[in-house]
Amino acid sequence: MIAIIDYDAGNLTSVERAVRFLGEDCAVTRDLDLISKAERVIFPGVGAAGSAMESLKKYGLDKALHEAMKAGKPILGICLGTQIITSFSEENQGTPCLGLVKGEVLCFPDDMKSPEGEKLKVPHMGWNNVTVLKDHPVLADLRPEHQFYFVHSYYPMAKEAGNVLAETAYGLTFSSVMGRDNLIATQFHPEKSGKPGLALLKNFIAWKP
Repeated sequence: MIAIIDYDAGNLTSVERAVRFLGEDCAVTRDLDLISKAERVIFPGVGAAGSAMESLKKYGLDKALHEAMKAGKPILGICLGTQIITSFSEENQGTPCLGLVKGEVLCFPDDMKSPEGEKLKVPHMGWNNVTVLKDHPVLADLRPEHQFYFVHSYYPMAKEAGNVLAETAYGLTFSSVMGRDNLIATQFHPEKSGKPGLALLKNFIAWKP
């Protein structure tokens, strides 16, 4: 069974639908016992870092995620879940985060421009490419022509190059896939990214770190 962490963040239902479409049993839950017994964990979310961390601590889910990490259980972070696995986010006047991957989350500047000189909108919303830097079983089916769906005003930057699995360019270059050991996290939404996104989720379900 796959536990999808419920910490009052948005977008949990679409992740559940995608996992069930792939034929896997899952539960959207904040039940600590159920999470500890789950075979793997998905940590998705849409929202703000400050309220997300408050909810995680309120329900004891911060400790549950650290315990899952220590136990070697496969973990997939998505969007907000990816941002708050880092050490710190600039959002909400600065938010200390989980620290599962060393790094920080920064706000996109207002004056970003495309290579053609056009002003870029914030949030970064829509389809974009992902450049894979390191081979990883979960990213095995990604191709340069594949595009994935992004919605975010803040972007993650891993501190250690070894934890950056893929990058994406939007005015600047950020860590769009990070990971270490039994953890992998995507800034984009695989559950909203069509066949390439479903392929990534399928790879995660089969991954044995």
